[in-house]
Amino acid sequence: MTEAAVSQPLGSQVRATRRFSELRSERVRSAWMFLAPTLFILAVVAGWPLFRTIYFSFTNASLTSLGDAEFVGFKNYLSWVTLKSGRTVYSGLLADPAWWGAVSNTLKFTVLSVAIETTLGLIVALVLNAQFAGRGIVRAAILIPWAIPTIVSAKMWAWMLNDQFGILNDILLGLGLISQKIAWTANPDTAMIAVLIVDVWKTTPFMALLILAGLQMVPADIYEAAKIDGVNPVKVFWRLTLPLVRPAIMVAVIFRMLDAMRIFDLIYVLTPNNAKTKTMSVMARENLFDFDKFAYGATASTVLFLIIATVTVLYIWLGRVNLGGGER
Repeated sequence: MTEAAVSQPLGSQVRATRRFSELRSERVRSAWMFLAPTLFILAVVAGWPLFRTIYFSFTNASLTSLGDAEFVGFKNYLSWVTLKSGRTVYSGLLADPAWWGAVSNTLKFTVLSVAIETTLGLIVALVLNAQFAGRGIVRAAILIPWAIPTIVSAKMWAWMLNDQFGILNDILLGLGLISQKIAWTANPDTAMIAVLIVDVWKTTPFMALLILAGLQMVPADIYEAAKIDGVNPVKVFWRLTLPLVRPAIMVAVIFRMLDAMRIFDLIYVLTPNNAKTKTMSVMARENLFDFDKFAYGATASTVLFLIIATVTVLYIWLGRVNLGGGER
């Protein structure tokens, strides 16, 4: 074979590679061109307020002196003074017991609500994925709690949980499960339970909807083959269904987790001024507007943002790693 015959295929390969590279570059440019308006809107609507919040967390700003705020460094986050007695006194958000109580309440609410809603949502999704008469009507009806605005849900449940007029106490008394009426939202021991009841009722349909979308992507041939082979339905669920809908469950969990960690409206309406249910968002809002500690509230908002961002990155990273340690 001559040298010209060898160089001809190599030249064609180089030209094909160059065309592919140009096409790829063109696709990247087109993608950025389509994304540019969205990124600009996000920068204006979300990025600028976030930057300002972080900035105010390093100042002594108040509602009446935002323009005259002075830079104070990390004083709002953590500072300390050594007294003449030698004892060191700490101040700032990270030394505030109320803040750590709000962090504990937020994490407790997030873990419990997401776990319960994911479990119930998976059960509801499996039921809705089955073939039965009136399935469309049931699917539409199950979304009603999720469609109701949170403020409306909170007010409605506040009446249902009322210790004097609430229907929940009447039902439990009639069933003999309680011996006296319970002030669900006023009692510190039951306030978190009340919040969880309302949140699970409202948000379980959202989880069910996302998981149902994942179930409908599973090929029916797999179940037919398992049925022909006589595989136990329980084993089918653990070996086939659950692994195949795992991506949908992960998406549902991360969306719900982010929403739960920044919960505000339900807590603020249902259990106001209750230390057992006060979350990070509620505490941040109180300091921003109610107590006129704008810089302190901005600090709480910034730390909340950092916590949510860290949890999101860790969750996504762990979701991409197999149990054996390798990336998917």
